[in-house]
This record gives sequence, C-alpha cells and structure tokens, in this order.
Amino acid sequence: MRLSVPSLRRMVKRPLHIEFGHQQLTSYSGLELLRRYLRQRELPSRLRAACAATGGDYGGGRLALLVLALLYVGARRLEHLRYVAGDPLIARFCGLARIPTARTVGNWLRQFTQATLSPLVQLNHDLVIEAVRRLALPRLTIDIDGTVVRTGATVGWAFRGFNPHHRKDPSYYPLLAHVAQTGHILRVKNRPGNVHDSKQSVAFLREVIDGLRTAFGRRLPLEFRMDAAFCQRAVFRLLAARGCAYAIKVGYWSWLPLKQLAAERQRWLPVAPHVTGFFHDLHIPQWNLHLRVMIYRKHVGHESPKNFQLDLFTPDDGHFEYSAVATNLALDLPALYAFICGRGAQEKTIAELKGEFALDVIPTRHYGANSAWQQLSILAHNLIRSFQLDTLATPKPRSRKRTYTYLIRSMRTLRFLLVVRAGRLTRLGGRHVLRLSHNPATEALYGAISHRLAA
Repeated sequence: MRLSVPSLRRMVKRPLHIEFGHQQLTSYSGLELLRRYLRQRELPSRLRAACAATGGDYGGGRLALLVLALLYVGARRLEHLRYVAGDPLIARFCGLARIPTARTVGNWLRQFTQATLSPLVQLNHDLVIEAVRRLALPRLTIDIDGTVVRTGATVGWAFRGFNPHHRKDPSYYPLLAHVAQTGHILRVKNRPGNVHDSKQSVAFLREVIDGLRTAFGRRLPLEFRMDAAFCQRAVFRLLAARGCAYAIKVGYWSWLPLKQLAAERQRWLPVAPHVTGFFHDLHIPQWNLHLRVMIYRKHVGHESPKNFQLDLFTPDDGHFEYSAVATNLALDLPALYAFICGRGAQEKTIAELKGEFALDVIPTRHYGANSAWQQLSILAHNLIRSFQLDTLATPKPRSRKRTYTYLIRSMRTLRFLLVVRAGRLTRLGGRHVLRLSHNPATEALYGAISHRLAA
C-alpha cells in the first residue's frame, strides 16, 4: 500500500524547551554487563590490593575503576568527569556514591611512583596470563615495539627524541609487548623520548620471558618479532639462551655485507607477489654470531625513499625496496615473509590504544602519574579484549602471519553496539531494574552476553 506524501512529513515550528532535572537516566547501559564480567574476574578486590598504597578517602581501587569507566564510555581526559558525573551506571560501575573531581583523580595519580606502580603492572600481567591460559594456545607470538607519545613542554621526564613528524616536541617513548594471537598488551614500560628504540629492551625482554616461563614453563613455544632497532647482540644472545624463536629485521648498515650479498646474487627465489629473496648464513665477527638471514626485495613501480639503500641495477630493472630478517625459525621463504609481515597487526592495536583508550593523553606533568595513566589505559584495553574472548569472539581461520586467532571488534564498534545505550534505572518490586527501549538487535546482543556470563 502506498502512503500519502503528507503522512511522511512533519512540521516543526518552534524549538523544544530544554530542562535539567534529577532523574535516574543513563547513557551507558552496557557498563552493567562489563561490571558483571569484571566482578567475575574479581577485579575490584584485585585493584584494591594493587592500589592499596594510594587512593585516600575514595580508595585507589574505586578510582582506578572510575578511570576505566571513563575510557569505556569514550572520554579521553580527566576534565570529562564533570560531564558524566550524574550518570548512575558510572557511579555503580566504580562503586562510588559521589564522583570525584578531575583534580582529585589527578592528585591520586600523582601518588604513583615506581614502587607503587609495580603491583598495577603485575595485575595487568596476571590478567593477560589468565586470558591466554583459558584459550590453551599452542604457541605465543610476542611483538616488541615502541611508540611515540607527544607531551607538553613542562612534563616530567619528557625530552625531544625520535618523532619524525614533530621533531621539536618533547615526548615519551613507551615500549610495549603485544600478544599477536589475542591483541593483549602483556607489558608496557614508559621511557623518556630521547632514548633509542632498543634502550632497556634486554631487561624488558627478560621480564617478559621470565613472566611467561613462570606461568607456562618451557612447554609453550615463544616467538618474538622485532624491527631493526632491536637487532643487537645482547638481544640475540638472550633469546638464544632462553630457547625462544625470533624473527628480527636487520638494518643495511655499512659494516654488514648485506648490500654486497644482494649485488652478487644472481638467482632470486619467489617469496610473494612482486617479492623475491634468498637465505644466507651470515657471520658477524664483531658480535661473534652466526645468523640465518633472509634477504628479500620488493619490486615497486616508483622510486621510493628506501631506494637509497641500494643502487645496484640498471633503470630498466625497475625500483626495489630491500630488507633483511634474521631468524632461527625453520620456515621457508614464503612462510617467513608472511610471519614477519604479521608484525604489522601490532600497529593496529597501538592505533586503537591511542585513539580509543587515550594512551596518547598526558593527564598531568608528573612522570609517575602519566605512567600510571598508561597502565590503566593498557588495563582497560586488555580487559575489553578478554571480555570479548569470553563472550563474543569467534575463531578465525589460521594464517601464516600468526596474528589474531579470533575475530575481535574494535572498541569503537563495541562502544556503539554495547556500551552507549540509553536506559532508565528504576526500582520495581524492591529491586533496581535497568530498563531500555525495545530494540530486537540490542536485546539479542545483551541476552547472548548475559547467557555467556551466567554459564
């Protein structure tokens, strides 16, 4: 039946009158499902223990939950607390009758030092280990990399360093350990911005390996992927001594014969579309090391900034980008190339950390407070990953890149589907009830999650 045109339109003549009153309305109904999940993991009590040395009257554990709630609803700064202070679901999520001000939370963050931050770091590590143990993965692939976080000019321990887009801006340079199969961040270490990417990497790697060996023993194979900044003798020796597999990019440094090897090579084997390469047993006398190196080149149709590495061929051969990877994995050329390309999935995780979990936000000028904020950002990310793995995630087909083994929704998608849902908190029959407007898709999603949490 065809409807009439006037029935499809509506006349609006004057603006609506806006009033504010005390009502038990919420914009974030999905926080209730997250709260149930966190209680099952005993997170409130574990946060209280981890933040026992800080907190004051509000309690460190409750303030940490408040920061998590802030990140889950999409807020990025402490100043945004004033705009969500009246939401009953946020107060219920963190167990507070009164939401503190941004200044109070900032003062709490400033109480963190290297000693008081350690329990929070350990809690994050334990939660990731528990999630990985529940999945019973056959191996763990860890990507190690650093990322730049710009700061203000007066922020503590922030210096000018490696920042190709903003060279004059002071920054931090945190180092992260990313679990490729799940997207968790196993460990993060904040560093000033004027250090080399591999600075403190040996100690960082030792902590990561020791933590995993303590949890799983030597029965679980460990694989590490890193870029050329981590191509250091101490890194190779540590990984070999601990029985870990690795694939580490090698720089075309002048004291290595990689350029000569590529120039003398006559037969390049196919690796992938437009990619050829070969294996070579490289001896580095300066380090007293023998490395199995894959040298490969990618054919490109234009001159790129990487072409300065080699000028070996005539113009009719086209342009190539050259790379090299040192490994102790028993993989052929195509499999090793796919494996090292899988390291790019970490960049997506870091982008989500900065965009959705405010890892790139500097809440204070205090180094300890900013480091605590980074830990809470990582904690929020890891918890939402574990939440999906236990409720919504579905397995993905296996890939030689060894990246995500489950289909994981981004926080932006999850926030739209689950968290940001309007509701009313009412009291019916002597108990509190959260009432949402009827929507079949939302009702099915909430029902499926509630069923999984109750199982």
